[in-house]
Amino acid sequence: MRLSHDDYVALDARLATHDAFLLERYPGERAGRQPVHTVYVPADRIAGFRDWGSQALAALDEHPPLPFPAALEERVRAKLAAEPIEDLRVDFEDGYGVRDDEQEDAAVKQAAAVLLDGPRPPFTGIRIKSLEAPTRRRALRTLDLWLAHYSEPFVVTLPKVSGLDQVDAMVTLCERLEDAYGLSAGTLRFEIQVELPAAVVGADGTATVARLLTAAAGRCTGLHYGTYDYSAAAGVAAAYQAMDHPVADYAKAVMQAAAAGTGVRLSDGSTNILPVGSAVAVHEAWTLHCRLVRRSLERGFYQGWDLHPAQLPTRFAATYAFFADGMDAAITRLRRYLDRQAGGVLDEPATARALAGYLLRGLDCGALEPDAVGFARTELAALALPPTDRR
Repeated sequence: MRLSHDDYVALDARLATHDAFLLERYPGERAGRQPVHTVYVPADRIAGFRDWGSQALAALDEHPPLPFPAALEERVRAKLAAEPIEDLRVDFEDGYGVRDDEQEDAAVKQAAAVLLDGPRPPFTGIRIKSLEAPTRRRALRTLDLWLAHYSEPFVVTLPKVSGLDQVDAMVTLCERLEDAYGLSAGTLRFEIQVELPAAVVGADGTATVARLLTAAAGRCTGLHYGTYDYSAAAGVAAAYQAMDHPVADYAKAVMQAAAAGTGVRLSDGSTNILPVGSAVAVHEAWTLHCRLVRRSLERGFYQGWDLHPAQLPTRFAATYAFFADGMDAAITRLRRYLDRQAGGVLDEPATARALAGYLLRGLDCGALEPDAVGFARTELAALALPPTDRR
């Protein structure tokens, strides 16, 4: 051996700055449950969110046969009865529209009161208007007023982000509001909605979305793809705007690369083909929604948007089927890996982490039962960590 102790020390010193950057910028998957969907309800109709479960069950009763395997029916119905919405957004943007200040102020106060009065989903937040010039002051006013009336944890959805300056401004705004309301530093977090091509590829040719995450200074919790705004901005005709259009796949692939290892979670968009009307129309919409949800899951997007109560049955059915279908194979491969057994697939440590993460997600969303998985949650959580993070 020819390297001395000084050589080791010198290389450590040379790479110290990059080591620190990796720890800060790529901390790995964020611990805890990720909701399988986000439901946006206009602020002036927010009281109706507590009826979504019963409306979803009524749609199932009204339009048999159910659009998923019979084995899943009991689990889906139980979910709709107990927790039909996992992540709720009070929408002050497109779904709410433009109102005068008096109307929106009243809607903010009323929506906060509704959420505080009674049960609410495990994840909640608000979508403010864009920080673009025409709606900027209204966005700030709404967020300020919300903090004055809502005392529980929440996330802010920031729509139509087009550049770094808007994210820089949002970070400054969060700091100012934390100071004004006596909140701990870092309390306010936000999601970035990717609804414009400029948020994916900038005018200078760089991947804007990666720079947006850096500018967020650790406050960004998610990247949400906006199906219709993005497709329209990219010039796609209305009849062909969809979650599975090539422009959507490109944007989401760039989002996925930018968010990998950062702890920032991804959400696919929505389909506006709603399960309403005749039985034929409902079943066609259910079939489409099932396919799109499954497609997103297979591509690593474990969350999406739902726009109507009748979309909830297929959201949970497609999600549960995705995890149930792959459970046995994942368990077998993970056990073989841990036992150092050879099989038809040669798995590496990275794949073992993915297998453990897959089973954890299935447990978190209620698709899998702990007894059926056969691994303790703590064991799976440890296996899901990169080797350098295991303690």
